[in-house]
Amino acid sequence: MESIPTGQRVVIGADFNGHVGEGNTGDEEVMGKFGVKERNLEGQMVVDFAKRIDMGVVNTYFQKREEHRVTYKSGGRRTQVDYILCRRGNLKEISDCKVVVGESVARQHRMVVCRMTLMVCKTKRSKIETEKKTKWWKLKKEECCEEFRQKLRQALGAQVVLPDDWETTAEVIRETGRKVLGVSSGRRKEDKETWWWNEEVQDSIQRKRLAKKKWDMDRTEENRQEYKELQRRVKRKVSKAKQKAYDELYTRLDTREGEKDLYRLARQRDRDGKDVQQVRVIKDRDGRVLTSEESVQRRWKEYFEELMNEENEREKKSRRGELCGTESR
Repeated sequence: MESIPTGQRVVIGADFNGHVGEGNTGDEEVMGKFGVKERNLEGQMVVDFAKRIDMGVVNTYFQKREEHRVTYKSGGRRTQVDYILCRRGNLKEISDCKVVVGESVARQHRMVVCRMTLMVCKTKRSKIETEKKTKWWKLKKEECCEEFRQKLRQALGAQVVLPDDWETTAEVIRETGRKVLGVSSGRRKEDKETWWWNEEVQDSIQRKRLAKKKWDMDRTEENRQEYKELQRRVKRKVSKAKQKAYDELYTRLDTREGEKDLYRLARQRDRDGKDVQQVRVIKDRDGRVLTSEESVQRRWKEYFEELMNEENEREKKSRRGELCGTESR
């Protein structure tokens, strides 16, 4: 327990083999009043353990009939030895804790049920940084192309003939392109089919996200209805935008731009149909790193064939036993 960070939620449920007893005089910070009978030495150890790691004995905080507090029954003995512990800061998340009468999880031990309400905070995925690329596609625009020509002539000293040193010339061209055309953000795009998004769809989605945050902060019926209404509007706008984009694609299929869109759509469909979106490197039997998709798949196939056809220890013992029996006969 000392190795677990204090900010991490921890719940312990176990047979502690001790009686913390009824009442909490002097131990109010770690337990309630509703235990069973008297405390013994082992129960004091449980209380001391809870104090040391700043946890509370959950069973004792809820007033129940004795039948719903007794966790161990054997003959005439009725005691409480099974406890649930949680960090004191998380006690507010627990709404109930009791023994389920008639349900046994082990011999003579009865089931203890604890009801918790957890607020799970979503963590944003860290955006993977990739290499920033020059936006060469802007050269399709005439004004960008003309500005690039002028800046490049200035950088090359207004020379008509390029210098003999190609490396120097190439670096000047790349640097001019970065200054004039700009570079990408370096963030990898998500594998989503969002090429048909327009400003109206993006604006609607942004309003829906704000409504969701508002509802999360203040869960009133009015905020819920507002969020649901914006959710329905976004679905309608997305459907219309997608249909419009496909209609325009069908009308452009005979053009050069239409072919590019068609290839992009086919590649997206192909990626969506694959189980694995990214091939990760693995090693072969000799420890060499495999990077190509074919070699990685071949190695996985070899690995699973060996795994499925390998005999386990029980089969080996059984085979040895059969051989020994044959030799004795």
